[in-house]
Amino acid sequence: MKISSSRTLVLASLVGSALAGRIYTLDECVRGEGFYDSFNFENITDPTHGRVTYVNRTTAERLNLTYATDDTFILRADDTTVLGVNDTGRNSVRIRSNRQYHEHVVVFDIQHMPEGCGTWPAIWETKEIGWPAGGEIDILEGANNVVPNQSTLHTGHNCSMPNTTLQSGTFATTDCDASVAYNVGCGVKYAQDNSSFGPGFNSIGGGWYAMERTLHYIKVWFWERHDPFVPWDVSSGAWIIDTDSWGTPAANFPNNTECDIQSHFKNQNIIINLTFCGDWAGNPALYNASGCPLDCVTYVNSKCPCANVQYNCKPSTDNPTAFTNAYFEISSMNVYK
Repeated sequence: MKISSSRTLVLASLVGSALAGRIYTLDECVRGEGFYDSFNFENITDPTHGRVTYVNRTTAERLNLTYATDDTFILRADDTTVLGVNDTGRNSVRIRSNRQYHEHVVVFDIQHMPEGCGTWPAIWETKEIGWPAGGEIDILEGANNVVPNQSTLHTGHNCSMPNTTLQSGTFATTDCDASVAYNVGCGVKYAQDNSSFGPGFNSIGGGWYAMERTLHYIKVWFWERHDPFVPWDVSSGAWIIDTDSWGTPAANFPNNTECDIQSHFKNQNIIINLTFCGDWAGNPALYNASGCPLDCVTYVNSKCPCANVQYNCKPSTDNPTAFTNAYFEISSMNVYK
């Protein structure tokens, strides 16, 4: 059938509209040793005031806090040292991507995430200089084994989300302004209570986290390792992905009259880190409500003057091995544009 040129233009326009922002091609595939090439180690004072010492790459490799194979990358905290009151904190790792990203999709295949009282693991994106101007996107974050995972945005002034959006999760807070309510941001709690974070996530072999950022929205998805509905292009690490086929996201932050996504979110780096205590995990109300023993700093120091078998805490017994499971095991990070 012959199609007129005008109809061709209309069809092309429709196809372009349907595909815009949904079809992406692989731009960067990071596996194993590739994390050393794609990230730098931030030997900095923890901006969240954690009981942690972020070490450089040389120290991290010497202490076996990072290591890699062809198929996996490990990032972990020290689990052998008892800290004194004058020590700066438990040795751990914070890495930041060398590249910055704007409109993109990133997919993390994660086998294991840090767990344990006092832990505060995160995978996120931000523009560190001038924060919160430039925005922050927390993809995976939580503390003290408290479930579920929460994906959160932090911004400058004048950014709020509607109470309801097309997502499987639920907004815990809707004001993204970092200067409001002690910087809780606008966070979405996942529907997968036990599998999206902490020990429950690890017990099923982990899963996939994916984040899509456009000029019009930011979305985050999560699929369990053995989810029969995980998209093939996600599980296979395909060269081409179609986010429109991924179903309802766990978290959905749309452009709206109360928040212009484009103006609040600039070029950002990807950060993967594990801190302890600090402004969130160490908050006494949160820490105590999670069922963790002692206070956060004392526990992270691994001084255990208590009798609590549940937390491997015996009278006058030091217990740094409480952090044996405080590690990330990441199979891959794929970035699409």
